[in-house]
Amino acid sequence: MPANSFPLARYRLEWQASTALRLPDYAGSMLRGAFGHALRQLACMTRQKDCAGCPLLASCPYPAIFAPQPPATHALQKFTQIPVPYVIEPPEWGARQINEGEAFSFNLVLIGRALRELPLIILAWRRAFARGVGSGDGTAELLGVIHCGQAQETEIHRPETGTIAPHVQEIAFNTAPSDGAEQTELTLHFSTPLRLQKNGHALPPEKLDARTLLMALVRRASLLAEFHANGPLTADFAALLAASAGIQDSKTLVWQDWARFSSRQQQKMVLGGVIGDWTLRGPIAPFIPFLRLGEWLHVGKEAAFGLGRYTLGSSAKIHSSAETAEVRDCARQPIGGKEKIA
Repeated sequence: MPANSFPLARYRLEWQASTALRLPDYAGSMLRGAFGHALRQLACMTRQKDCAGCPLLASCPYPAIFAPQPPATHALQKFTQIPVPYVIEPPEWGARQINEGEAFSFNLVLIGRALRELPLIILAWRRAFARGVGSGDGTAELLGVIHCGQAQETEIHRPETGTIAPHVQEIAFNTAPSDGAEQTELTLHFSTPLRLQKNGHALPPEKLDARTLLMALVRRASLLAEFHANGPLTADFAALLAASAGIQDSKTLVWQDWARFSSRQQQKMVLGGVIGDWTLRGPIAPFIPFLRLGEWLHVGKEAAFGLGRYTLGSSAKIHSSAETAEVRDCARQPIGGKEKIA
């Protein structure tokens, strides 16, 4: 991996419903549960109830992807959990039924070492939808997998071919200081609830500030790089923390609740976060690479099933020569032409 890149890729999985499939208001948690169950069935060799203590823990792809184990020791802090190397981006918000024969899609972002397991991950999704997903156990067949690159979309897999076409699995990312960087203004549009927490509680709009957001982005990128890619980032975190104090912001954010059923806790959980626009102003050039990267990684709690998703506004004024990557929503804003595999 080049020093000025970050190992990740976004894929769109395209499906056709075999039987009626019911989606809740927000399908991210439902999809994550179905994926995890199918992945464990495929990957687990010992069939132990708990991964802890399994003799194959270090080599099994299931915990590496779905339930990575925190390190026993760490130079900076003690971890009880670490971020997973994937992000599920479900269909648009809103409960609905997908009838037999109808097409639908959702996105999946893979990070670092999870990219190596793409064939297994695709198979796990196929098994999940063959078994039945959601209320009523709706089923679906995979039509194809689209790689959503920075310049174009490319179909890389069809079940009937059984192969995955070569494609780029990294994006530009450079944290080196940029000469001549000027003042900037950026607007983040959050389309799924952002949950930045303090003392275990998600912060409401009036208690959010630019420093909390920016350092959450930096921390998430750093942890994913350290635990799932090629090691810690080389960014000057002390300098970033100091720089965040000079960023001003204005917000048009509202609170949005949603409910999910936790199979682990066997109870319904009502969660929520903020959605809407958040504008940052000031000497923000050092954070631009992280803000761009966050369009892929999301930010905040429960990012794995799609919360904390945002896009940077098209009217953003960025005056910096820093290498950054532009990302678009490949499910709703196609980029370029879609090439197909032979």
